[in-house]
Amino acid sequence: MTQREEGVEDTLLQVIKAERKCLVPYITGGFNGYLESISAAAEAGADAIEIGIPFSDPVMDGPTIQEANDLVLSAGVSPLQIIDEVASLDVDIPLAVMTYYNVVYRFGLERFAYNLNEARISGIILPDLPLVEAGPWVDAAASHGREAILLAAPTTTDIHLKKICNESRGFVYAVGLLGTTGARKELADSAKIIARRCKELTKKPVLVGVGIGNPDQAMEVAEVSDGCIVGSAIVQKLLDGGGPEAVGKLVSEFRSALDNS
Repeated sequence: MTQREEGVEDTLLQVIKAERKCLVPYITGGFNGYLESISAAAEAGADAIEIGIPFSDPVMDGPTIQEANDLVLSAGVSPLQIIDEVASLDVDIPLAVMTYYNVVYRFGLERFAYNLNEARISGIILPDLPLVEAGPWVDAAASHGREAILLAAPTTTDIHLKKICNESRGFVYAVGLLGTTGARKELADSAKIIARRCKELTKKPVLVGVGIGNPDQAMEVAEVSDGCIVGSAIVQKLLDGGGPEAVGKLVSEFRSALDNS
């Protein structure tokens, strides 16, 4: 059984058991050369990969990822096309997709989960779906063996945070700061606070995303979390024309930093 077949949570727990930190790069699906970039990230030491399915109103995504989204949407790339193309990938780490609930709702919850299963995509992140409304989707994902990864924001109450940690599968996505995604010069204090709060409530992997822009910040947040998600810094490489080689190099830098943290 390959790691991709094992799923996100089991794979990340193995990484943690080996006393390593988890690294999950984000790559915009449908973007030129994105399949090769996913392979490059896997070869460079990623433990899982998050693939964005572009949406026209991405409320969580900052200007970098929005620009990539717009380019993909203007080229007429559909969610199903991305899922079908990802299915052909020969990588041995688990994959997750990140999109918005409107995409899943229009698709049909059961049909979307079924297609993820067929494509061997283990996890799914829907940042605009609040916990109080997530039940039907969490159930649909579970019925097809898919992992519904839930987000914990810095403003999440203690009561809701406990429920998020209990319900989330794959890992708990600790949102590092209020606002949209994007690289920052300094790590927000809220990133460490939300990571600590989650770690007190769950044995599941707790990864911090949003605002992790360089390897030093990854090392800093790994002091209190199980690892991090890196998005805008990687997507910017693709927007700059760096291609898979640049993605692999950057992922290697984050990998080295986390291994020394």
